[in-house]
Amino acid sequence: MLYLHGMGHFHPENVIDNDFLGSLDIGTSDQWILERVGIKTRRTVLPLDYIRETRNQDPRAALEASLYTDAEMATIATDIALKRAGLQRSDIGMVISGGCSTQWALPAEACRIAAALELEVPAFDLNSGCSTFGAILNFLHNMQPDALPEYILVTNPEASTRVMDYNNRNTAVLFGDCATAAIVSTRTPAKVKIDYATIASDPKGWKAATVPMGGYFDQEGKAVQGFAIRRTSSTFKTLRFKAAQDAQRLFFIGHQANLLMLESVCRHAEIDAGHHLYNVADFGNQASAGAPGVLSQHWDRFQAGDELAMVVVGSGLTWASLHMVFS
Repeated sequence: MLYLHGMGHFHPENVIDNDFLGSLDIGTSDQWILERVGIKTRRTVLPLDYIRETRNQDPRAALEASLYTDAEMATIATDIALKRAGLQRSDIGMVISGGCSTQWALPAEACRIAAALELEVPAFDLNSGCSTFGAILNFLHNMQPDALPEYILVTNPEASTRVMDYNNRNTAVLFGDCATAAIVSTRTPAKVKIDYATIASDPKGWKAATVPMGGYFDQEGKAVQGFAIRRTSSTFKTLRFKAAQDAQRLFFIGHQANLLMLESVCRHAEIDAGHHLYNVADFGNQASAGAPGVLSQHWDRFQAGDELAMVVVGSGLTWASLHMVFS
């Protein structure tokens, strides 16, 4: 069993809207983007002038141009999660971080985040692409309670705009930046109980979505979209059997790849629009921070008896699921 005590999220303030992307003269427009991915705006750690002037032609330079480090974003999200959980930084006994394009190859991102939080605790990374949040919680869900400290910080800082080629309209329109933080425990109960967690992979498809070291994000768009729809739909149907009889209390959060993909999942899995929670239209694909970011944004809306099915997919190819019960 795993308990979720608090969620936090942070979106940087710089907004990349569709008009800005259109001004880059790469063959996009507001209508072109909305018809293909349903995204209106995204956030970025990069100055807009930097993107306009350089098109991010050297991803290494984007690290220095960033207005926030991954650790700074994660720290902001963590303080929000701690406040919601009624805890202090000193209560954290372990830090686990992960994502799609970490700022440093060495050391582990979790060590830099722990240092920013002034913590001297075990810290390590666990990465599984956009399914990382689900992968980490699955890992913890299957651990013996006495093998872990009382409270664990799980962070997903994502600054994917640093690895975007802003001359490539097919990928530049997708991503936005976000960091999330979750305070979890295998020992101490909370209002959110995670009673089911899975992780699975189809490694032969690993080439479908990649970020080479020092390079750009790239994907086989049609193949990845089809994979995301199939796996998310079938996995949600499995989670629905884990839910209570009252289907009106079951909410769905999927990987925030793009709005059209999520709408297709809802049609295939017969998910009512009122029970589909998302933020991709306003914040873009936030990689592994997307789905937990939606949960954080809706943290105060859930009532006792509500249930949540979260399904995330990612490179690898991987997919993970979580079933949560609110009390």
